[in-house]
Amino acid sequence: MPNVMVSQLKYGERLGDNVITKLGNVLFNKGKIINNRDIEILQAFLIASVFIESKNGSEVEATTEEAKPKETATTPPFQIEYQNMLKLLKRVYLLANGGQPLPIFDIRNGLEALIQHIDAYKVLTFAPKNRNLQDYIYHKSIMVSLTSYSLAIWHGLPQKDLMQIALAGLLHDIGTAKVDPAILEKKGRLTEAEMDEIKQHTLIGYQILKNVSGINEGVKLTAVQHHEREDGSGYPLGIKSDQIHLYAKIVAIADIYNAMTNERFHKTAVSPYIVLEQLFTESFGKVDPTLVQVFINKSTQISNGTLVKLSDNRVGEIIFSDRSNPTRPWVNVNGTIVNLTLERSLFIQDVIGHV
Repeated sequence: MPNVMVSQLKYGERLGDNVITKLGNVLFNKGKIINNRDIEILQAFLIASVFIESKNGSEVEATTEEAKPKETATTPPFQIEYQNMLKLLKRVYLLANGGQPLPIFDIRNGLEALIQHIDAYKVLTFAPKNRNLQDYIYHKSIMVSLTSYSLAIWHGLPQKDLMQIALAGLLHDIGTAKVDPAILEKKGRLTEAEMDEIKQHTLIGYQILKNVSGINEGVKLTAVQHHEREDGSGYPLGIKSDQIHLYAKIVAIADIYNAMTNERFHKTAVSPYIVLEQLFTESFGKVDPTLVQVFINKSTQISNGTLVKLSDNRVGEIIFSDRSNPTRPWVNVNGTIVNLTLERSLFIQDVIGHV
């Protein structure tokens, strides 16, 4: 009966013995046929190897060294650390779902390694590579973390708050670990009962984080408050502006932006510029207007030289951003300057990337 490293397990292999966690609990029973989800769970519980049954009487060759993903010399450090964080966050969610302690030291170290390369993260143009809808919540959490960190810097918050705000963004949706995946991945309109269950993720998230050391109260409050709104129309408690923690106000803006600009199971992605305009029009009464103004002004400052597709399907390059109308820059389309401040019927439909 071979002992196989978890990283070498294949879909359809059968366990030859019970799998026991470090706490002495049975994770999987002997005879279970392994699927891809099971492999993720084994990795989340830090199970290094398992016994599997031989096939047709022949021994499966045991591996003694865990395979490591090969990174090419051309892979940017930011992308490497992003993928590392994605893998870690999947494990964190599985642990949270199982009621296990969160590896906060690993989370913080991974986030610090990613933030070292924050200059490579452009809010308006960044898109994760090789993403799929099943990983939406993980990608969004990482992007909300990076966006929140950027907004905190732009707003002039002190150094001591920056890493905590990044953690608040990363863990704001941790409560969804305990929400039925069938609801999270539903493509149609949610029923009232399903929406009520989704809303519970805020309270669940706080319960998961409340006793975690290494994060401050602002991080924990962000989990429960990131859907609260300035006028008291949010959930779960319906509190108003002066009762909402600053971290939660920052993460709320980052969350709205990244949710709308990324494809979801029930909605298609929206142009970043349309989202910025909607954030601006809805900021008074819903989200903090000062923070929204900072977010719009700073995020659009980096857009000169960006290729965009206009709503009439023409493609051009942003050559000037008017500070009084930051979401309506001047676009050079084959030598013709389109001033979106004046041509109000047009808008930027899609951001393609830098020239």
